[in-house]
Amino acid sequence: MKTMPYANNQGVRIHYEVESNGPSLVLQHGLSETHETWSIGSYVESLKKDYMLILMDARGHGASDKPYDPKAYMMKLMVTDIITVLDDLNVSKAHFLGYSMGGWIGFGIAKYAPQRFHSLIISSMHPYAKPNEPEQSLQWLKLDMSAKLALAEKWLGAGMTPEWKAWVHARFAANDWEALIALVSRDWACSFDNVLPKMTMPVLLLVGESDSYYAGARECVKSIPNATFVSFPGLDHTGTFLRKDLVLPHIIKFLKKVGQP
Repeated sequence: MKTMPYANNQGVRIHYEVESNGPSLVLQHGLSETHETWSIGSYVESLKKDYMLILMDARGHGASDKPYDPKAYMMKLMVTDIITVLDDLNVSKAHFLGYSMGGWIGFGIAKYAPQRFHSLIISSMHPYAKPNEPEQSLQWLKLDMSAKLALAEKWLGAGMTPEWKAWVHARFAANDWEALIALVSRDWACSFDNVLPKMTMPVLLLVGESDSYYAGARECVKSIPNATFVSFPGLDHTGTFLRKDLVLPHIIKFLKKVGQP
């Protein structure tokens, strides 16, 4: 089964696609990416064998609506986008996998909608406040296109296959950069550390040991009652996602272990 509809969350349309059948697994991408990231990275190919994959374009991204008001990107709204998609599909409960910004949304799920998820898989993110992140992200978002692409190619490093390069160039050309600037201009001072002891669902945290989020991810797992922590020596933020050969076995093992009550 493959569908390509929209769900409407208080006037903001959220685009999603559904791949295959089985227990529901939501996949949420990182900043400036789209749901296609998971296909280009070959996650869909492996996971659709056993799960119904719900692939979303976060608001401000892909084919979803792109508000220019920073208040439109508050965490509760980004979480309810996912809930609206689940309701549109008549899915009462799902598993969740989020990378980078998607992982940040995963911590938001733990605060605003934990009852709708069997488990959370959070990759390359921690739950603590990021006061310096807006300025750093804005510096990149405001670069001209050639400079943005140069940095993206640097981050991909050895993972910059011809397929990845072509996709990144196409995505950057299609991005609404003003919407992304609005997104990173929201309040990043919030922290989800007070939610950690209440995260009683199974949680898998994945992070590269060369990722700037590594220390926070390693620390937060101490406060999560039912957490599994996996780190990858030598991998940075982007590198962790690219090494699906290392990451996917942990995801698949975790999902099979937690099952679906």
